[in-house]
Amino acid sequence: MSTEITSLYLVPTPIGNLGDITLRSLEVLKKVDTILAEDTRTSGFLLKHYEITKPLQSFHIFNEHKTLAGLIERLKGGEVMALISDAGTPGISDPGFLLIREALKADLKVDCLPGATALIPALVKSGFPTDRFVFEGFLPHKKGRQTMLKRLAEEDRTTILYESPHRLLKTLEQLKEFFGPERHVSVSRELTKLHEETFTGTVHEVHQHFSIKEVKGEIVLVIDGKKE
Repeated sequence: MSTEITSLYLVPTPIGNLGDITLRSLEVLKKVDTILAEDTRTSGFLLKHYEITKPLQSFHIFNEHKTLAGLIERLKGGEVMALISDAGTPGISDPGFLLIREALKADLKVDCLPGATALIPALVKSGFPTDRFVFEGFLPHKKGRQTMLKRLAEEDRTTILYESPHRLLKTLEQLKEFFGPERHVSVSRELTKLHEETFTGTVHEVHQHFSIKEVKGEIVLVIDGKKE
């Protein structure tokens, strides 16, 4: 049975617009002992904006294994921490899973606050079915990439992927190859920011659209499911 007092808070942060943070998230960040951040410089900007001066500690994919045991011991000792990522909800294509799992194993209470995440706005804006969908995060860069694309091409649910701007065109080319040029796809970038854009059409149309412009910002691809 977990302790009644929350030891670890998972706090979503804005994916772009700083105004999207919740009042409860701000309250939690102001009351915890330590804030674990994926990038202390990025998070430092957010915390400074809201005049939050709690100790900030780096926690990312390159140091999470090394720091995990020490963090769990501190939590067991009564320290209260909040985990934030650069943008969105911790653990969704971001560090957090290992810490959450070990905290629960140690019978510590973990709370996840509701808040920003890029995949849901992109899904809803796409106009594709939202009652059933599959989120795959980032595709593998090399090993297993084609195998996954072949599997997803047969998926009848809406599929959501994350992608980096410099790999977008390559991914769209592969979608044409494995899904066919007439499959419908929606690409959202810079969500909640000044230059937010969502373009929806066939894979061929979307590829043409983004091939003639410089692509910036984090990308969410939403792919319509295979029709019977």
